[in-house]
Amino acid sequence: MTEDFMPLDGWDHVELWVGNAKQAAFYYEQAFGFHRTAYAGPETGVRDRASYVLEQNEIRLVVTSAIRSDSEIGRHAFDHGDGVKDIALRVPDAKVAFREAVARGADCIVEPHVVKDDFGEVELATIATYGDVVHTFVDRSGYEGAYLPGYVAQETAKDADDGVGLLAIDHIVGNVELGRMDHWVGFYEQVFGMTEMIHFSDDDISTEYSALMSKVMTDGRGKVKFPINEPAEGKRKSQIDEYLEFNEGPGAQHVAMQSSNIVKTVEALQRRGVGFLTTPDAYYEDTPERVGEIDESWDDLRRLKILADRDDDGYLLQIFTKTAQDRPTLFFEVIERHGARGFGDGNFKALFEAIEREQALRGNL
Repeated sequence: MTEDFMPLDGWDHVELWVGNAKQAAFYYEQAFGFHRTAYAGPETGVRDRASYVLEQNEIRLVVTSAIRSDSEIGRHAFDHGDGVKDIALRVPDAKVAFREAVARGADCIVEPHVVKDDFGEVELATIATYGDVVHTFVDRSGYEGAYLPGYVAQETAKDADDGVGLLAIDHIVGNVELGRMDHWVGFYEQVFGMTEMIHFSDDDISTEYSALMSKVMTDGRGKVKFPINEPAEGKRKSQIDEYLEFNEGPGAQHVAMQSSNIVKTVEALQRRGVGFLTTPDAYYEDTPERVGEIDESWDDLRRLKILADRDDDGYLLQIFTKTAQDRPTLFFEVIERHGARGFGDGNFKALFEAIEREQALRGNL
């Protein structure tokens, strides 16, 4: 058996660079049920930014904004809008992970370094990936604090509830330019030792008007999954083309989060004001026959517009939010897996058509 030169212990955090971190933190608390756990900013000695750490079960989001005009963070928010900057990965040894990645062709962003406080130390190192997105390797095995040295604990209001049932990150999808998907597939193969899990052609993911191609990369333990999308030729502008235009380049398209009871999770999110893509009732006419027996009520799925699909290993349920900001870029997925390892192949057409309806409203189809 080949030794895994890049063992990944899982997702550490996803950092979003945004225009106003205080308001973004409030949004993710109130709309998605996250709890604020830590903060860094001028009050803690940080002079150029403000960052809020938000957690729900195993998911950790960090929202960061600039507090000075001459900031890389501010320029990023100006160029791309609110979006994912750092997909951080937990590793046994950040220095080793960084050395292996750079030796295999990754570009260095931040050299390995240690940050310390009274709770211990964390080793960090950062490499570049598609667009302005980066991966930070995080070794926190010697740390007992809430997040990172330099942050102070900060709690959500005491009357906050227990969230909406979001458990963990399932996968994070990247959109890249036409002709660049295979380049980034090769990057994850070479730098991380990942393997191609599934490949979707433009025949698999298309409607009358637009199409995309996608390859899903996964690490040796199956903990981290990165689908990579590129646009395909179509009669009109695809959702990937629209993303690339408004993001002004490649970036993370959506973050998929697992739930063990998607019906209750979606009901809670809707009560909190989260908007979802809608699916016509006609979708549910043949889906029960296509998917087969499930534990959930088809009436609930139809009422909430939750999609269903089945593969050789089981079935899954999924739904996609509308974009989380004014630019038609980043959105979120809620997914519940019952053995299925796929990504809802049977739902691609329904999903594409739902996104195209939104594109048409924006005048971008």
